[in-house]
Amino acid sequence: MWSLLISVRGVRCTGSRSVSSVIPMLQKLSFGNQQSRHGSTAARTRRLRAYSTSQTVDPTELKKFQAWSAKWWDEEGIYKALHAMNDIRVPFVRDVLMSKSYHDVGCPLSGIKILDVGCGGGLLSEPLGRLGAAVTGIDPLEDNIRTAMLHKSSDPALDKLIQYKPCALEEVAEQDIESFDAVVASEVVEHVNNIEAFIQSCFHVLKPGGSLFITTINKSKISYVLGIVLAEKVMSLVPEGTHDWDKFIPPEELERLLESNGFVVDTLRGMLYNPFTGSWRWFDDTSINYAVHALKTVRQEQTSDIDFEQEQDMPKAAKASI
Repeated sequence: MWSLLISVRGVRCTGSRSVSSVIPMLQKLSFGNQQSRHGSTAARTRRLRAYSTSQTVDPTELKKFQAWSAKWWDEEGIYKALHAMNDIRVPFVRDVLMSKSYHDVGCPLSGIKILDVGCGGGLLSEPLGRLGAAVTGIDPLEDNIRTAMLHKSSDPALDKLIQYKPCALEEVAEQDIESFDAVVASEVVEHVNNIEAFIQSCFHVLKPGGSLFITTINKSKISYVLGIVLAEKVMSLVPEGTHDWDKFIPPEELERLLESNGFVVDTLRGMLYNPFTGSWRWFDDTSINYAVHALKTVRQEQTSDIDFEQEQDMPKAAKASI
């Protein structure tokens, strides 16, 4: 099934700066110039205040992730599992989008517009851009966007394909209605305030028939034990407090929210991370991590088809009076 599988090693930067050279630059960018940093405090405060009224952005989550904004491209650091997840999530997105129409094998996502919501430092935006997609990465945390922009600047080809914006999803939904072929929200919904409002915004920005990809964590006893107790408290795979179990969502609940807000769930697949090998694989069980692909329904066309069928069944006299 995965005959076209592209490994993370093939998808990642070729000719980009090494991790050892990039990380000091990121640290300098975020923490080095104290005067510049304090000079932007007022702007950050205004943005945090604005996000406090957002339905989806949680200011507490912003403060938590701000401390890690320079660490996105350390492949052995706290985002190691997200780097490894590209092995399965990139081909998942690619193969679904390729199946919709013919694409050049060498540049399979050429001509496809993707919105990467909660893009962080661009870990998923970059490989999707390398496949030819026009990617817009958004994140409410400005430091994350600065990190993403700095990293993509090492590759001129990516500079043309990827743009980053420090904003919330609602802001895009107000300005770019039905503008994107796909929305990717990978490891994001477990950090938002209002999942239903988040899904509604995704619906607004997608073209009719567009794809929504979500990866997240199930709300189960085993996900608490493995995702919080083991990963955070015992093995320190991610910093303690990264996740809030109360914000996890079971797949059946996510499916219900999607279908009640104009989506049809096409695929639901379990995912499993092995912390000892540092690798992900698809898994029959969705009790820990899972991925969803949903399609935005084409309501207008469906309504037109119904009207057409009803018209055909009308008596001639009734048709003449329309």
